[in-house]
Amino acid sequence: MFKKKVSCLFLLFMIAAFSCVSQSNSSKFEAGAGFAAFVYQGDLTPDRFGSFVTTRPGVYLTAAKILGPAFMIRVNISFGSLRGDETKYDNPEYRKFRALKFRTPVAELSPQLVWHPLIKNNSTIGISPYLFGGAALAWFNVNRDYSGFDADYFGDATDIPERIQQDEEQRLPAFRIVMLAGAGMRYNLSERLAVHAELTYRFPFTDYLDGFSKAANPGQKDHYHSVSAGAVYRTGKKSSVACPVIKY
Repeated sequence: MFKKKVSCLFLLFMIAAFSCVSQSNSSKFEAGAGFAAFVYQGDLTPDRFGSFVTTRPGVYLTAAKILGPAFMIRVNISFGSLRGDETKYDNPEYRKFRALKFRTPVAELSPQLVWHPLIKNNSTIGISPYLFGGAALAWFNVNRDYSGFDADYFGDATDIPERIQQDEEQRLPAFRIVMLAGAGMRYNLSERLAVHAELTYRFPFTDYLDGFSKAANPGQKDHYHSVSAGAVYRTGKKSSVACPVIKY
């Protein structure tokens, strides 16, 4: 009889414990939005880290599924634009006279895997750094402009006009698969609300993001990145079952 009572109590304890763990680790979702600054990095800027003088604004929406304390899967929808303009630079001098320009809107749909190395996905408050990576289906509509090219500055010996013509014959990117990676910092204001800031670097695998290759630097691919900040709200009901406190 005693063994049966112990067995029943043990079974009830296991059921309660399993119920507690299941509810505390139940899947949750979150959604948010924010603002971004898009920076072009390619042939039309001498700056190693991108053309910050032509930074363009953007916005994004995000939705995520929390997989556990360390990982989540999210989908971002981003809208922005990119711009490059050689007339913005005095050094090296030739850029102001070559005067190649471009602009393009950018739209992205990107699934991403997010990793919180400090295992704080379920934290109710505090700071949590994170890393992420994924791919994006990106849309561009590149408008290149070489109307400011100064042929007198370069002289008759230059072959830049011929190389510009070669670029004109190339098909410009429209829809592309873009690989991306980044890092961010999240601050949980409460169990529901958090703010975050992040840097995202993108690899479009083309040298025609700015519309030019042979007329500029055909040996180097174009890239772009963004700095963003926003807020997210976590949905789902708060766990109604609390884990029992065992006293000794």
